[in-house]
Amino acid sequence: MPKTATRLAGFSESVIRGMTRLANKHGAINLAQGFPDFDPPEELLAALERATRGPHHQYAVTWGAPRFREALAKKINRNTGLSIDPDRHLVVTCGSTEAMMVAMMTACNPGDKVIVFSPFYENYAADAILSGAEPIYVRLHAPDFRYDPKELADAFAQKPKAIIVCNPSNPTGKVFTSSELMEILSLAEKYDAYIITDEPYEHIVFAPHEHVYMATLPNAFDRVITCNSLSKTYSITGWRLGYVMATPEVIAQARKVHDFLTVGAAAPLQEAAIAGLELPDSYYAGLRTMYTAKRDLFLDYLRKTGLPFTEPQGAYYVMLDISSFGYKTDMEAAEWLVRDIGVAGVPGSSFFREPEHRFIRFHFAKKEETLRAAGERLLKLADKSIAAKRA
Repeated sequence: MPKTATRLAGFSESVIRGMTRLANKHGAINLAQGFPDFDPPEELLAALERATRGPHHQYAVTWGAPRFREALAKKINRNTGLSIDPDRHLVVTCGSTEAMMVAMMTACNPGDKVIVFSPFYENYAADAILSGAEPIYVRLHAPDFRYDPKELADAFAQKPKAIIVCNPSNPTGKVFTSSELMEILSLAEKYDAYIITDEPYEHIVFAPHEHVYMATLPNAFDRVITCNSLSKTYSITGWRLGYVMATPEVIAQARKVHDFLTVGAAAPLQEAAIAGLELPDSYYAGLRTMYTAKRDLFLDYLRKTGLPFTEPQGAYYVMLDISSFGYKTDMEAAEWLVRDIGVAGVPGSSFFREPEHRFIRFHFAKKEETLRAAGERLLKLADKSIAAKRA
């Protein structure tokens, strides 16, 4: 039979989703795949019930239902100070996963180069390859995951078409500073590159850190393609609602890509999600307070294990250093954690271009009782003798 496309050899199936399957098999607490185990706001649940009885069961406008785009633009304008036109600056996608693919295929021709920070969310390298682009990796150096300005400048000197910036970062929890973003912008201007941002954790940022929207920086809007979603802000990862925001010229092309990738996001869910977009500012303050408490609770348990970790500045992920247990690979360590400890994380190597096996990524978007149960199990890690079974 004919061979499949050679570009698929450049990446594997999602390691994150694979760890979820392993967690389910062993009955482990799943801190691997980043989705909450609690309900969305009541306003969204009530709106969803109403939407199922309304006239929203056929195709919406391909690039997004008008009412949804209007509510989305108002919310963006309120949070960023930008003046976003719902008819000219937005295309609604099936989650930020599709938004990133749309952005990549809109910005890049086959053979173009794209800068990707390492560690990276696992989709980015795959998106570049599927787009026919060539990734240029720039390392974020542990433990604070800062980039080296010279390494970044050297990458831009290769004249990439775009750079991908996840802020706040998955998997590291890093929040890029204004000065870092300005440096990235300056290099993008010098080499005439797009900046593709991924910002689904915009409202999950821990004091004293603050999220800066790349598109709001001086003279940045014309070259920034913003990808975002409602998944994390409203705890609706299964609704698969995201969007691309950019100049009208870019959006006109992005709509073509989106149309032929998925046609459109689910019409009833767009209608229901308006209720979330119209929540008052107090909701976002409460969200930050809630996730700060979850972070503090989970990190307290990690401190008791005595293992090093990087305290997240934003998002809801922690990179735990498990190198002291002596496993040859982090995958072996992750499988042991699922099987013998009963907690699932993601082997950090799936996020790195470099041969890095020190880290397991956990997430803390769970109920307090779930985090306590996971934490009690992880306390076994304080006794290093339990990892006596080595590979």
